[in-house]
This record gives sequence, C-alpha cells and structure tokens, in this order.
Amino acid sequence: MSAVIVVHGGAWAIPNDLAKASVDGVKAAACEGFAVLQKKGTALDAVESAVRALEDNAVFNAGHGATLNTEGEVEMDAIIMDGKTLACGAVSSVKNIANPVSLARAVMEKTDHVMLTDRGANLFAKTIGVDAVSSEKLVTNYERKEWEKHKNYVTGVKEDFNARWAHDTVGAVAVDYAGNVACATSTGGIRNKMVGRVGDCPAVGCGGYADNLCGAVSCTGHGESILKVTLARLILSHVEQGKSVEVASKISLKYMGERVRGAGGAIVVSPIGQWASTFTTERMAWAAVEKNVLYYGLEPNERRMERLS
Repeated sequence: MSAVIVVHGGAWAIPNDLAKASVDGVKAAACEGFAVLQKKGTALDAVESAVRALEDNAVFNAGHGATLNTEGEVEMDAIIMDGKTLACGAVSSVKNIANPVSLARAVMEKTDHVMLTDRGANLFAKTIGVDAVSSEKLVTNYERKEWEKHKNYVTGVKEDFNARWAHDTVGAVAVDYAGNVACATSTGGIRNKMVGRVGDCPAVGCGGYADNLCGAVSCTGHGESILKVTLARLILSHVEQGKSVEVASKISLKYMGERVRGAGGAIVVSPIGQWASTFTTERMAWAAVEKNVLYYGLEPNERRMERLS
C-alpha cells in the first residue's frame, strides 16, 4: 500500500508576483506531510502537519496571511476529518489563533461536538492552553493594503470569484500505509466578508470530507457555491458510482459552475492511492507526493515532477 499526500493553496487568479511563492509553499507543505507518512504516521497527522505549514506561510489565506472582514478583523474557519471513524472537528469565525486546523482537531478529540464557533471556539482554545496571538501577527502588509482598496463586500466577492485578487482556502488530503484517509481545510474566508460570515470550509461534506470507503476531499473556491452543492460529498458520491477521482472532480466542478455559477477546485485521494487535483479558476497552486516523487502545478493541465532524495 502506497502512502500519498496532496495539498492545495487555494483556487483563484493567483497574480504573477505570488505565483512562485505559492508553488514553493505547497511543495514544502506536501513534503512536510509526506515526511509524517514515511515515519508511519497517520493520514490525520499528515494532513494536520501539511495544513499547519500552509497556515504558517503568510503567502496563503489561512492562519498567518488571513484576509480581513468588513470591520478589519480576522475570522478563520477550519475542518479536519478522519476517514477511518468519520470523526471530525471544525471551528468557524475563530479569532487570534495561529493554527485553526489544530484547534479543529482538538474539537474532534477533546469534545463531544463537531463544530465550535466564534467566542465559543476561542474560549475552548483558552481552556486547552492554546495561546492567542495578536491580529497584527496574522495580518500581512499586503492584506492590509488590499483591504483598504476594497472596503466593499459586493466588490470584493465579484473580484474574488470573477477571479481577481483575493486569496483563498488551503487544504490537504492523504492516505497512509494502513489505507486510512483524512482531509483538512483551513481559510481566512473572503476579503471584506460580512462579520460572522462562514463559508464552506468548516461544513462537513462541503469544504472537506473523508471516508475510508471512498476517499478524502478538500475543496477551495467560492464558499457559498460549494455549500449549495455540498461539493466534497458530491465528488465522493461520483467515486462511489465507480468514477475515477479525477473524473468525479471534473464532473462535480462542472456541475457547480453550471448550476450555481461557482468556480473552485478540489484535491482528492482514494483509499488505494489514486489522486487528483482539479480546478476551474485561473490558477491553483497544488502539490502531491507519492513514492518519493513530488508532483506540482499552478496552471490548468500543468503537472511537473521532481524526484525526492
């Protein structure tokens, strides 16, 4: 049984000045997650490690580098799910947390709930000893300048997903040597979103889903569109009908575009190690590691390869 990890840094119109850093970031995160798998770590450990690396990289809209809402605040969402047991944890509208994906895992493992939101999520973080960080440490100068330019939610959404400037979600999927799958997704949301807005990311079956019977998915793109079609679960429903993970992804993204005019992307891995990275936006930074080979891309239909030592 081969172990595989796939990561994405968000599906959007990544500008040229962020392109190299975005690709470098997903390559590093994929390698970090694969190192966990090589040490016989679980798929759950691997996706958490990979997403934490992306949250710590200010190039991406998750953790450090998160976008700002209409009030100039950071509100973040995250989900993690274990395909072996269907256990999952999520947080939404959480503030002042450097790694929301790890807080989501704590919700899964240390509470009887699936999702905690806003003040409740932050109170829980405090009770388990997760240190709060200042907003200043999470917000980049780039984001502050972009937020000042576009202090209007309607304009922001049109630019984001008629694919202009805003960052998007990060995520990872993996299958370990035991054949267990897992997913994790994390985001700062849409720039200039309404206070309290929650997109697809923390919603089970939308921003992510994992089930050992069919596979694991992490989604990215216009959150409201992904929510309407429950994109992650839709993809896996096609896999259950016998389609490959790549065909299932393409069919589902096409359906979302036709049905609700939403653009986005998805990474998928099956329990036997088949994987795909698909998107309908202008670009999506992604990377995958399988059998010590690193695959990555940014443009549509691009797949580059490097052998790892």
